[in-house]
Amino acid sequence: MSTDTKNPKDLMEYRYLGRTGLQVSVLSFGAWVTFGDQVDMNEAYNCMKIAYDHGCNFFDNAEVYAAGKAETVMGQVLKKMFEQDGIQRSDLVISTKIFWGTPYYHPQANKVNLKGLSRKHLYEGIKGSLKRLELDYVDIVFAHRPDVHTPMDEIVRGFNWIIDKGYAFYWGTSEWSAEQIRHACEVAEKLNLIGPCAEQPQYNMLHRTRFEVEYAPLYESPIKYGTTIWSPLASGLLSGKYNSKQLEGSDTRLGSKTGNSQWLRESLQSGEGMNGLEEKNVDRIMEIIDNLKPIADKLQVTLAQLALAWAAKNPNVSTVITGASRSSQVTENFKSLAILPKLTPNIMEEIEKVLQNKPKQPIDWVSRN
Repeated sequence: MSTDTKNPKDLMEYRYLGRTGLQVSVLSFGAWVTFGDQVDMNEAYNCMKIAYDHGCNFFDNAEVYAAGKAETVMGQVLKKMFEQDGIQRSDLVISTKIFWGTPYYHPQANKVNLKGLSRKHLYEGIKGSLKRLELDYVDIVFAHRPDVHTPMDEIVRGFNWIIDKGYAFYWGTSEWSAEQIRHACEVAEKLNLIGPCAEQPQYNMLHRTRFEVEYAPLYESPIKYGTTIWSPLASGLLSGKYNSKQLEGSDTRLGSKTGNSQWLRESLQSGEGMNGLEEKNVDRIMEIIDNLKPIADKLQVTLAQLALAWAAKNPNVSTVITGASRSSQVTENFKSLAILPKLTPNIMEEIEKVLQNKPKQPIDWVSRN
């Protein structure tokens, strides 16, 4: 049976999350930007249910998303999926992230302990997330950013306390440096505790160096780090919906004049790089997008599907976190599963010629003649 006629769920691939025994769907679904801001509970349910019906088992969130509303919405959706659809908690892998406390942006908050990875905030953060998600546990809890002010042994002990209490099974990192990840693993080993198992980094066609170069040694034994990548479409730039003169005012994520969407658009237009995006030149980004479209057309896919499949093609990607503001986008995004076999070495080389941004690996002086 060809990939074009298979049941969508049959196309899903599951990969081990690093060296753990936990398997996650290669395409997953996250709540950043849309849940609680752009998407109500009903549409959020439609998005998550369609993702699940396509074989998705991993759903990602964070305490800071929409100041906690994203977790509340996902909790309502999960309750409906359990009670109405008969989906079991064991069918799903749920993650959240802790660093910026939910009340952090409240004008009356005393913020001194609301941000970071102190043991106090890890305790209060996970308890708050579980309450909003209406769950007894999450499968993975991530340190949403590194905290250079808190000793690493306190961070490692704090996450192990969460695991020991049964509030999570695994812990990971997000946007940590390779050095910080190694340090956490070394401290955990020294203390005979559980180290982090996965990183959640930005990775897409326009942002590659950290994932492909800095983290490369982490994918090997003994660490064998997993990855749950975010922003595979570069906050929608790789959807093909934009041109350099059509950002603000368009009926798209970057066209919104409120919240995270406005901040993302303004950071792109200022030249500082959208949410840390490696490629900062808007004209160059639009040139890349225009030159990728013929490749997508040749494969009879959308640019977004090509970009998602390109990210999933990397064997060091455990799962690609997708997002959507409409359920129809979820359906279209998950069609990228059928494209993976079409990304032959020749097609991947065509893409590289367009991108012209393949990071240089460190020189292997031993093997070099």
